[in-house]
Amino acid sequence: MKPRVSMICLGVADLEASKKFYHEGLGFPKLDSVPGTAYFDLDGTWLHLRSREDLAADAGVSAEGSGYNALTLYHTVKSVEEVSEVLKKAVDAGAKEIKAPQQASWGGYHAFFQDPDGNVWEIAFSPFAWVGPVDKEE
Repeated sequence: MKPRVSMICLGVADLEASKKFYHEGLGFPKLDSVPGTAYFDLDGTWLHLRSREDLAADAGVSAEGSGYNALTLYHTVKSVEEVSEVLKKAVDAGAKEIKAPQQASWGGYHAFFQDPDGNVWEIAFSPFAWVGPVDKEE
């Protein structure tokens, strides 16, 4: 098996609000989607939004849950300044800031937010190496 993540599917409480957050708020490019879903192009990976109840039923697990789900979505940026810029954009779109931009224990610089459904995102700049894809023009 070739290791890769093709798609990340998030179960959401309000599909329309989540589509607006990711598309209008964060600027994620929308893809054609079947009714009851939303897909966004993340430059090699897709983000798929679906109702939490539908996703849980499809997987055969309970839709109930709270707190940290032991998953953090990670977005790398090119500079320390961009960490704050991306966090502001997310908060302006309805995210909840959960960790202000600051020096990270591992030597980089980062901040954390939760999307409207409580999914945790880390925005990070690493002075050591890129973690994840970089812009194609580089």
